[in-house]
Amino acid sequence: MKFVKGHGTGNDFVILPDPDGTLDLTPSLVARLCDRHRGIGADGVLHVVRSAKHADAAGLASDAEWFMDYWNADGSIAEMCGNGVRVFTRYLVTEGLATPPEGGLPVATRAGVVHAVMGASDISVRMTTPRVYAAGTATIGALTVPGVAVNCGNPHLVCTISTPLDALDLHVPPGHDASLFDEGVNVEFISPVGDLHVRMRVHERGSGETLSCGSGALAVGAVVLRDAGRTHGVVTVDVPGGRLTVTATPEGQWWLAGPAVLVATGEVLL
Repeated sequence: MKFVKGHGTGNDFVILPDPDGTLDLTPSLVARLCDRHRGIGADGVLHVVRSAKHADAAGLASDAEWFMDYWNADGSIAEMCGNGVRVFTRYLVTEGLATPPEGGLPVATRAGVVHAVMGASDISVRMTTPRVYAAGTATIGALTVPGVAVNCGNPHLVCTISTPLDALDLHVPPGHDASLFDEGVNVEFISPVGDLHVRMRVHERGSGETLSCGSGALAVGAVVLRDAGRTHGVVTVDVPGGRLTVTATPEGQWWLAGPAVLVATGEVLL
């Protein structure tokens, strides 16, 4: 089976080209591919398929030719991946499968259609509007910290902490309120750097701690702007794998920008 390897600020993916939807992708296969010791190794799988050829996206085929069928490293399915959309777009354009129009290349996801715009080095994606909706807590060992629930098409809990980020042990999933997040949650821990500028570490459901999370950065941007009493602005989010920027425009659009890199192509023996 042919594959491509790519990453966005260190959040890495196995890309599986399957335009006509003939690949029998299963949770066990995804988990084997993402195994860093026995497989290729990745935080998740980007299954590249035409929207019309996938049952989860057929209704979006008139709005977006391509569907990002995203799977977490453990074989579970996720609604959205902000870094994944940029890498997905990089792959489509590099392979000549799509040419972004002026308004951005539409990409279908389980969270709806987003639009990607190619820059000189970065790719910007107009995301679905994040919704800040509840208070919650996250628990790491003996530490319990307050957080804010944000829906970015997938669930997030953004926690601002005063302890050093580097001291957090994210080898195990942080505890959370199961009644608030009955399907699990991505938990972001942030500390301020400056005005509208934060550092972030993240534990992603189904993947563990990752070097970056694009939808997590979007959630963080929404919380940072809310706490600053602003409806729009640019939030800089430094992650272990690099830097992402979240822009909320006066018109109400939300953009996520950062690099997207393809690093290898090959074949895997099943």
